[in-house]
Amino acid sequence: MDELVESILDYIRKPYTDHAIMINGEWGSGKTYFWNNKIKNKIESIEINGKRYKTIYMSLYGISNLDDISKKIFIEMNPALNKSVKKILDSKHMSYIPEYVKTGIDMANSFGFMQTNDKVDFEKFFELDDKILCFDDLERANVDVIDVLGYINNFVEHDHIKTIIICNEKELSKKLKSTNVEMKTFIATYILNHEGKIKPEENKDEENSSELDDKPMVELIEDKIEHIFDKANDYERIKEKLIGETFEYIPEFTYIINGVLMRYESNAQLIQFLRKNSGLITQTFNRSGTRNLRILKHALNDFQKIFETTKKNYPDISDEILKSLLIFTIAISFEIKAGKVTKDKLKDINSLEEYKTILVTSKMLKDNRQFYIKEFDNNYYFAFKTDYRFFKFVEQYVRTRIFDMKVFRDDMENIADHESRGKIPSYKRLLTEEYWKISDNDFNKVISETMEDIKEGKLQLIEYFKLYIIFNFFVQKGLLEIDSGYLKLTFISGMNLAAAHSTYCENVDAYINGIELDESDDNINEVYSHFRNLNLQTREKEYIDVAKELFEMIPDRVDRITEPFTEKYLEIPIFKYYNMNTLFERILQLENEDIVLVKDVIMSRLMNQKNLTVEDRNIRLLKQIIEEYIRGKVPTIKVILLQDFVKMLDLVLAKANEKPKRGRKRKVVVEESDEAS
Repeated sequence: MDELVESILDYIRKPYTDHAIMINGEWGSGKTYFWNNKIKNKIESIEINGKRYKTIYMSLYGISNLDDISKKIFIEMNPALNKSVKKILDSKHMSYIPEYVKTGIDMANSFGFMQTNDKVDFEKFFELDDKILCFDDLERANVDVIDVLGYINNFVEHDHIKTIIICNEKELSKKLKSTNVEMKTFIATYILNHEGKIKPEENKDEENSSELDDKPMVELIEDKIEHIFDKANDYERIKEKLIGETFEYIPEFTYIINGVLMRYESNAQLIQFLRKNSGLITQTFNRSGTRNLRILKHALNDFQKIFETTKKNYPDISDEILKSLLIFTIAISFEIKAGKVTKDKLKDINSLEEYKTILVTSKMLKDNRQFYIKEFDNNYYFAFKTDYRFFKFVEQYVRTRIFDMKVFRDDMENIADHESRGKIPSYKRLLTEEYWKISDNDFNKVISETMEDIKEGKLQLIEYFKLYIIFNFFVQKGLLEIDSGYLKLTFISGMNLAAAHSTYCENVDAYINGIELDESDDNINEVYSHFRNLNLQTREKEYIDVAKELFEMIPDRVDRITEPFTEKYLEIPIFKYYNMNTLFERILQLENEDIVLVKDVIMSRLMNQKNLTVEDRNIRLLKQIIEEYIRGKVPTIKVILLQDFVKMLDLVLAKANEKPKRGRKRKVVVEESDEAS
């Protein structure tokens, strides 16, 4: 880094230059920090022939026209320019004014600062030989880069002003290729068509087709765009003329990170922790594979809130957990914000236990779908061994910017339980720990205790299937001598018992990610099929319970039905799972005004559901029951209200009978209908 500083200063010290220099580096790598903290002050301390240099720094980020640059230069050079001085600027002296001053005068004139009858000695007023220009964020200007460089060339070539350009050439190259893609494609296609190189498929003669005809259309268009709009070559030509030297900026991250940490000096507890673990911060930053210090700064800002909230609510929290929180906060920030993965990669994982279960199964078995999770874990926790490698509240906070205190407390309480290792059942160890962490002396005990829990139906259904895969793996490795048929029957029997207390696993695919089923293994397929069937039965049981809970709010708790009917349980087909005769008996017990309420709530619910097919039969049955009741009755308010109820059900049934639109909607309806039936 010192060599780079000295090379830049050598350029400044030269008595005459006709070129600029460029500092090239990745976004967020600290180039601007380098300018402000390593270069600027040293340049301004240089004294040559009794004069000190003044630096003028301009970010081109968002600049939409060249006049904006002129305005910035003019203002930067004349911060104290007052009205009395502005009045004596004389346009007759324009022939003596340097290029950059001319553009500045145009700007001043537009503000009414100039009067044409006054005079000023511009050469005396604008001292050119002690100004250093620095243009940052070249690739982020909203002006054509070639135009910007041509503009800067005026300062360098005509006025010999020493100029430094800071940019990210990799992103600049992408920008040159991606500008006005639609327009370029249109023009290229038009020209190809005019040249007769785009022919309809039916007009192509296979025998007479040329090598050009065989080229894919996309490739033909790309070649034509490159031929016509070769901005990259234009850039290289003007760069060769303008830029004398290009310096690659490779930052000293340890130095910069220590500087970043200074912003937390006001929090004694936090800064002490961060400084003590600065090596861990640098290591995690390096493991991210980027040089983006901006993301690291954001991550540390997020960690400040995480640290303070954790210490406030759990003052005795261990250093190991805080270090794990620090690593995970930095790691997940880079994975999400650097665009390395989509935001949804870890979204479906809801707990540390679930994260570790995926890791265990993916490391034991063939794994294509959860390769990212394993890679993430191996990368960031390679040199830091800890049991705490996933925090849902942190992932959610970084992804959504919402700090959910409930999720935070759930995570921390689970960690507190995890700290008491003696309380963890053996089967949990198999699900959440790599098997090689179990000692040979403990292995048989862990297997024996797990088998007892399996036989007694103590696990959740999804845990049975995962454990079966693990036991099957142990059998294949020769770690267990258990007959495969006996193992299968033991697990199936245990699942039958567990079904009575298990909760429905809604997204089976997400839970078994990392497990690639061997289609040739009949035992695995049979256990998996049995699990799926029992899981669906569990869902049916839960739906029956929900339907009973909701409909039994009528008539005594009818004032509370709106939220559970129209929001909380909207996706559950409760009409399918309740007796319509019983429902009508409950409706008859309602006061007239409550019949209106129930009708409106049911109408709102059913009209907002995506699929009514599975409830269609019972909705028709309810309609028939009401019609039979009111047939031939003398009109009363209640009878009229029940007639309205029937009309409402007719509207719902009409919606249910609508033909699904083409595309995905048809598929959704069929799938949901099949699954529900």
